[in-house]
Amino acid sequence: MPSGTAFAFGPFQLETKYRRLRRDGEPVALGARQFDLLHLLVSKPGQILSKDLLIEAAWPDVAVTDNSLEQAISSLRRLLGPQYIETHARRGYRFTADVARLEARETDDALDALLAPHRMWIEGRAALETLERDQIVHAREVFERVLTEVPGQAPAQVGLANACAMQFEMTRTDSAPDVQALEKALQHAREACRLDAQYGEAWATLGFVLDRTGAHADALAALRRAVALEGDNWRHRVRLAYASWGEERLREARRTLTLLPGFPLAHWLAASVHVAREALGDAERELTLGIAGQSAESGGAPRFSGIALHWLLGLICLARGDETRALEEFERELSHETSGHLYARECCANTWYAIGALKLRRGLVADARAAFQEAIARLPIHPLARAGLAALAARASTAGHQGPLDHQAAGEPLSVDAVMAHSVFAVVSRGEAGRADAARLIDRALMEAPAGSAGWLLPIEPILGVYDNADLWAPAMARLRIRAA
Repeated sequence: MPSGTAFAFGPFQLETKYRRLRRDGEPVALGARQFDLLHLLVSKPGQILSKDLLIEAAWPDVAVTDNSLEQAISSLRRLLGPQYIETHARRGYRFTADVARLEARETDDALDALLAPHRMWIEGRAALETLERDQIVHAREVFERVLTEVPGQAPAQVGLANACAMQFEMTRTDSAPDVQALEKALQHAREACRLDAQYGEAWATLGFVLDRTGAHADALAALRRAVALEGDNWRHRVRLAYASWGEERLREARRTLTLLPGFPLAHWLAASVHVAREALGDAERELTLGIAGQSAESGGAPRFSGIALHWLLGLICLARGDETRALEEFERELSHETSGHLYARECCANTWYAIGALKLRRGLVADARAAFQEAIARLPIHPLARAGLAALAARASTAGHQGPLDHQAAGEPLSVDAVMAHSVFAVVSRGEAGRADAARLIDRALMEAPAGSAGWLLPIEPILGVYDNADLWAPAMARLRIRAA
């Protein structure tokens, strides 16, 4: 029987979809066995139905006596009236009234209620795609409401997982990141995969979240599965580019741009590989295209708005000695600070650090110190800015100051990020002698680091001056190129 079928007789309507009985539009209390009996009777009006058939309909796989059936029929007669069900001795029962079979239609209110979770899902996804901090918080609230309506739907689980992951991203460089949001993101991403193992978006989201937790191998596996399931989805491709490195990142960035031309983040991801390979011309071309793509979308609502493009382009200009253009690019990056972008605070902190390095090159120590302080005001734990400030203090003091690695235990593995900060301290505080130690330490750290993008910014790090001391840095640069292959 079609699930939307209803049977009308007298003032009654029996609705099979919702298993309910109405009298003059008002609900009538009806037990489950009573419903099954009445459903069979009204579906065959005028026919004598045997007791065995009726018992099988209301008590499947349960042994009952005729007395149970008689009691149920009596209760139906009390609800409906005695005229509707006729007894035929030793044969069974017959429904005597005329019955009209109807195809039930939902009311406008019912349709609106069915659409409500989907409207909320669209609202939440649109909020996430802005990459704006306030909108991400709003999206999490929306998806939490959606899950109360449709907890068993994988898209709702995916939406909440992404919102929670992005809330973690907003705090990832803080002294106390929101790890609870990340844990919740992982929980909902896994649940989405359990609900629908063929849903590419669920695997792509799981891959993104796993990458944030540091489980990079599992992240890549999940993202590659998403791409295998839905190869023409640009969201899966750009997430795989984000989590991968070297040639795979370049390949997936290009495939993203084939599906979504001009997408700023894809151009930025490609540029990062070119920087590590010292192909600065290729990196500049990617960033220029990304900036053009960002400008083309500026007239409409932002979706996945780009950031860090001008910062990275400014660093390339600075590495080439074009300080004037570098400063122009840094100022353009800082103009995005009030955009509310997810990564605006972090990116502006990096830009102020780069400005500090530029000022230091010009011998403007007070301006450099002020710029480093601006970086720390936005990101208190910014390791490079803090190293720069500590080094300036060391230069001005006879007491000396400790660098970032001075408390490290002997034999402890060297983190590339920690070594970069220590190297900045060494170069600023000790000049050429510190630069030689920096080159040696970074080469060792890259040799010991697991495969990945660690140290990719080294060629254009604005204080280390790699291109001003090419021979000194040659071993580390060769190692970095190999890692980005």
